[in-house]
Amino acid sequence: MLISLIAPIYNEEKNIRLLTEKIDQTMQQYQYEYELILVNDGSKDDSLHIIKQQAQLFSQIKYISFSRNFGKESAMLAGLNACAGDCAIILDADLQHPPERIPEMITYYNEGYDQVVMKRDRTGEHVIRKLPTQLFYKLINKAVDIKLTDGEGDFRLISRRVIDSILSLKEYNRFSKGIFEWVGFTKKTINFKNVERHEGISSFSPKRLIDYAIDGIISYNNKPLRLCFHFSAVTMALCILYILITFIQILRHGIEEPGYFTIIASVLFLGSVQLFSLGIIGEYIGRIYYETKGRPHYIICDTNINETDIQKKVRNRA
Repeated sequence: MLISLIAPIYNEEKNIRLLTEKIDQTMQQYQYEYELILVNDGSKDDSLHIIKQQAQLFSQIKYISFSRNFGKESAMLAGLNACAGDCAIILDADLQHPPERIPEMITYYNEGYDQVVMKRDRTGEHVIRKLPTQLFYKLINKAVDIKLTDGEGDFRLISRRVIDSILSLKEYNRFSKGIFEWVGFTKKTINFKNVERHEGISSFSPKRLIDYAIDGIISYNNKPLRLCFHFSAVTMALCILYILITFIQILRHGIEEPGYFTIIASVLFLGSVQLFSLGIIGEYIGRIYYETKGRPHYIICDTNINETDIQKKVRNRA
């Protein structure tokens, strides 16, 4: 059995050596045959140079380097496209996903689970990051048709049929947490304690986290559009009611000088509803725009992976 490990890399020069050493130590201890695919997502530091050094030390290391930063979603997709294993394990390069737990994941895979998901608690996590994350999961679970669990991230093992199912989805705008749940299959969840980054600073800024949340909400349903419809319907009903009340007052008391507050309040309220609705519609139109372009998810500028070798491994496994 060949096990593929996939680690997206973005400015992780301080963590790459320790990551590869820990993975090799764990896999050799349990005598697992493995390949480690490191995907350099346009790092601006010395990450690519260190990756190439480690690839010379460990024959199991394969690497892919993008022409620029395409994002973690594209990096994970590139790793899944390149992997030849019977199953794949996705983990972060900052060592927040402990390689020591990999054998436990493989054990459950051997028991027949297609997805083995590591769920971390948030003990010790800074409140500035913890509270928005909890709010995100509460919001997205009310907005989308799939169920996402707080703490379940990208650190997971997926079987070959899950990999093939994910690769069959061709959309440009990808939200992996939702994709993992959408494809389904049998799942086993394992808890593990929160681990801080070994070195460096997270590349996920508050703005990127907000954008990520918007992608998650919009990528998997049309409920925001339905919300626009309901919100607009309620607003229209209130406006009609206001017009009727005003008309009745005119019939009873005659024409009075219109109030400044009433006019301003009506204009601002209706204007805000229209802008809110247009913003949601614009998000969907923007995604349609990117889908119709048909652009690739990433561009590879350097790699030591031979596509012919991958195809041979896949055929041999089949």
